[in-house]
Amino acid sequence: MKVLVINGSPRPAGIVAQALAAAEKAAAGAGAEVARIDCYAAGVAPCTGCMCCRTTGRCALPEDAAHRVAEQIRVADVLIVGTPTYWGGMSARLKMIFERTVPVFMGESPSGIPQPRLKGRRAVVIAACTTPWPFNVLCGQSRGAVRSVGEVLRTAGMKVRSVEIAGTRRMNGRLPERFAVQVARSVRKAMGEIY
Repeated sequence: MKVLVINGSPRPAGIVAQALAAAEKAAAGAGAEVARIDCYAAGVAPCTGCMCCRTTGRCALPEDAAHRVAEQIRVADVLIVGTPTYWGGMSARLKMIFERTVPVFMGESPSGIPQPRLKGRRAVVIAACTTPWPFNVLCGQSRGAVRSVGEVLRTAGMKVRSVEIAGTRRMNGRLPERFAVQVARSVRKAMGEIY
């Protein structure tokens, strides 16, 4: 089984990165082949909105990391996506990756209706925010980030699980063990659903 971890955080040792490390450990421990992409380290040009990918199935921009990421997404059985919460949504670099890899996630019918291309696959979304619980949910913070990432993944036909990590400011840069356990459990469940 192939698991692809996508880190949408600019902090290499931050809470999101720590949660994704727990996810990687759980996936590898369950026998998966694990690959990782760090959105802020990948050289990806922004989408120009040319819409060529809708007909060709491939981004028309010059070859860059987005083309390689698209292929990794295409062959993954499970995606694990982590993002900090920015304005109630995903990070800009993660969104840029999603914009550049649209043809992997969806096609279009002649009438413009989205057609899922990853139907039957699974995903785990991990979102972290400084807003403490329950305000992270009530104010649409981490819940908004999960919703925005989930929209991409569900459009692709994927079944999505999520873990919301609230109140990161009070964590002093260390992911509490209860969240690492929750992440690992979600990853194992997503992997178990494939069979």
